[in-house]
Amino acid sequence: MTINDNKVVSLIYKLEVAGEIQDQTTKENPLEFIFGLGYLLPKFEENIKDKAVGDTFDFELAARDGYGDIDPQAVVDLPMNIFEIDGKIQEGLLTVGNVINMMNQMGGVIPGKVVEVGKESVKMDFNHQMAGKDLHFTGEIIAIREATEEELTNGLHGERAPHNCGGECSSCGGGCH
Repeated sequence: MTINDNKVVSLIYKLEVAGEIQDQTTKENPLEFIFGLGYLLPKFEENIKDKAVGDTFDFELAARDGYGDIDPQAVVDLPMNIFEIDGKIQEGLLTVGNVINMMNQMGGVIPGKVVEVGKESVKMDFNHQMAGKDLHFTGEIIAIREATEEELTNGLHGERAPHNCGGECSSCGGGCH
């Protein structure tokens, strides 16, 4: 069996950026996903398509094919008062380098990194942490199987399952099915 649409794939990988390991999985805790449903970077899937159990991979993705180039418009100044709860800002929250989950205009959660703290505003960077970086992946395919109808409908871990949260849950970012 080879990797193609609607197959559940288990693989181990190591991600290096500029020669440093940024992420990795193990045989005890592999990455498992349904191929072709958009869970992974399209160019990642393209590089492992048609591989079989035991096959290895070693490829690079340029920044534009990974998480994109750094977008200067994703660095914004936000008014200080949006960080207040009951008129106070939590101690240590607005520290350069901290990542704070914010809500976008569509109600989805998006992480932003504190870049600079001023008297009346906070500069936040909403670029993905891997934006602007070339990615080097190595790894091995350890299992492939057909996805069940339930998995295709609900997702491998229930992430696509319909639920009724009233638009207030973090699992759907307010976009309930």
